[in-house]
Order: sequence, then C-alpha cells, then structure tokens
Amino acid sequence: MRPWAVRLRVRGDDRAAILTREVLLVLGLTLGYSAIVSVMSLIGKLTAPEPLSQQVTTMNTSPVPGRPLYALFVELRQITFWYVVPALLAVFLLNRDRDWAPSTPRVGPRLGLDFARWRFDLATALGLTALIGGPGLALYLAARELGINTTVAAANLTEWWAGPVLVLIAFGNGLLEEVVVVGYLITRLRQTGWGVATAVAFSSLLRGTYHLYQGFGAFIGNAIMGVVFSVFFVRTRRLWPLILAHTLLDVVAFLGYTLLRDRVSWL
Repeated sequence: MRPWAVRLRVRGDDRAAILTREVLLVLGLTLGYSAIVSVMSLIGKLTAPEPLSQQVTTMNTSPVPGRPLYALFVELRQITFWYVVPALLAVFLLNRDRDWAPSTPRVGPRLGLDFARWRFDLATALGLTALIGGPGLALYLAARELGINTTVAAANLTEWWAGPVLVLIAFGNGLLEEVVVVGYLITRLRQTGWGVATAVAFSSLLRGTYHLYQGFGAFIGNAIMGVVFSVFFVRTRRLWPLILAHTLLDVVAFLGYTLLRDRVSWL
C-alpha cells in the first residue's frame, strides 16, 4: 500500500483541512521556519555592501568558544532537539493514521524506514551519493564564479570532538530533511489531494528555499537534489537510501572542508 493511499475517516471536519493544518504546523516548527530564516538571511546578504560572491557563509561553528566540554553538550542537545525530535514527530503523526484507519501499515514499511531491504538501501545510497556529489560540487563552484553564491565554510569546529560530532550533525540533517520534506510532506500532500508532480515540486522548492542562506546556487542545486530524491521515494517508497546518501554527502563536505581548507585555494 502506498503511504498516501490511506483513506482516513474523520468525523466533524474535512480530512484535507485537518491534514493541511497539521502540515503547516509541522513545517512552521521545522523546515518551513528554516526557509523563512534563510530567505531573510539572503535578503541581508544581498543588501550588504559586499557582493554576494565575496561573502562567506560560515557553518558548524562552536556554540561556546573556549569551553569544549560544555560546547559538546550544547551540540548534542541541538542535534537531539533540532534534528531527531522533529523527525520523530513527523513519524509519530503519520503513524496516527492507524488510529483512523486501523488496517494502515506502520510507518516503517510505509516509508521505507525498516530494514527489510538493507542491501538495496546501502547500494542505492552509494549510487545517489555519486549521482549528486560530483555535479553538486561543480554547480557550487560555477555559481560562485558567476557571483550568485557565497563561499561556504562548511565546518569550523576545532574542538577535540569535532569529527564525530560533524558526522552526527550530517546524520541529523539527513534524517530531518528526508523524513520531513520527503516522506512526511509528500505523503500528506498526496493525502490531501495534491498530484504527484505538484507534491514533488513543492517538496523540492522547499528544500531549495531553506538553503538560500548560502546563495542562489545552493537553491538550484538543492532543488534539483530534491527532485531526484522525491522521485526516488515516490517510485521505491524507501527513505533509508535518501537519509544515508544525504548523510554521506554532508560528511564528505564537512570533513573534506576540515581537512582541505588550508591546502586547497578554492575552499
């Protein structure tokens, strides 16, 4: 059964209206809010004296400089409550479909969050990483040369725990974005009557929008990535490959930047 094929029985109100309000609340607490912050950040950069191409977007900085142990606890708190908990909320809400339609399968099999096809998940995650990674880097460099993107300083943690925490942040990014913007959002939009193409387009544009703080190149690259990931999910109903591929892409970006920033001139 496709995850959006569930027909929920609701008394006293229209099902589509209920689910629409739910979607707005979830996005308002998670990546919809991030999209608004990102747009405002881009406006600030476009109205700054320096051209966009001469500005630097600094990511993954220490939340408490000079206090490494306390900063570690702050990072772990942020990973838990900014990434993991919102993703679990989306899974919980989708699983409540079973309250309205008891024959509905659990969210794990519906969204491909089980381990029944782990070989397929691993293999396709590696394929998606290769498909997105190289062209994504080329697009970033081209956008920066064209002056439509900032220079992205992807990782600036220097504490002794930086490596493992950057991996956890990468996994948190992958979990949050793929569960909420692909699995949850496309499922709910389809349940409210949206067509497949429209749902995929909205999901992909949202992904691009909350990356606008980096510049227009990041918007384009992430929107394209969103189309690829969303179509993959619609066809396979597997989220694990997307989560793993996203994690690998971020790990390469974060750790690669950390290792090469003093050796490669264009970073």
